[in-house]
Amino acid sequence: MDRKEKCRQLLGSSNALIEAMRLSASSSGENDVWKFGSYKTFLRKYMQIVQAAAQMNVNVSLMDGFDLTKIKGNMDTLAYEQKEMFDLAFSNTLVLKSILENEIGYAEDETQKLKDFIQGSLRKALFSPPDKELEVQNAFELLLLGRGLSKGIDYDRETGRVKTSGKESIPDFVFVPLDLSLEIKLLKSPQQSKAVIDEINADIRAYGTKYRRQIYVVYDLGNIRDDAEFKKDLETAAGVTVIVIKH
Repeated sequence: MDRKEKCRQLLGSSNALIEAMRLSASSSGENDVWKFGSYKTFLRKYMQIVQAAAQMNVNVSLMDGFDLTKIKGNMDTLAYEQKEMFDLAFSNTLVLKSILENEIGYAEDETQKLKDFIQGSLRKALFSPPDKELEVQNAFELLLLGRGLSKGIDYDRETGRVKTSGKESIPDFVFVPLDLSLEIKLLKSPQQSKAVIDEINADIRAYGTKYRRQIYVVYDLGNIRDDAEFKKDLETAAGVTVIVIKH
């Protein structure tokens, strides 16, 4: 097993630990002050992951280390102390997750998978020519849900406002873990082409101030003759991808 694959496994362990901590904290009532009592178990698991990462020369110098032999058990701590230790385990695991993602190029890999998924699946999800962009957006979201993504965790819709030059813009979709915004445009007539290009150019300037990656999906009802010509000037901006889907 190569180093990248080992890092990928550690990333999976980090994600599992984060999810376990979320479930643990949410399984009790809001007024249960003792719901963070599993802090030491989570700290132990975090330390196992961070030590394994260090053995593979992953730079974990920013991470906190914990001597578990010096950390009191839940019978010897107060509720606020348990929450402090739980929060330390949670925040450190989130940072470790980010480090591992950068180590394996996670965002780039997942962004490419998303592009391939859109290219291969979106057209099949629309049985008749859409009349409104909303129809394409809804079809795309159903595809995301069918792929196992969770709204509010893996992606969100019409959130992540961006303000530039007094104007507020809201992406159709955002994928926060990928630092990615995604816009869907419906091109219904040749006369719309220039307007759609102008809209994308304006969005590129706005979303580029907040998101490292941008995807623009142009759902074309038979108006673009040359995809490469349509996209070439738009994709000169760093991190921008334009995908043309033909109905």
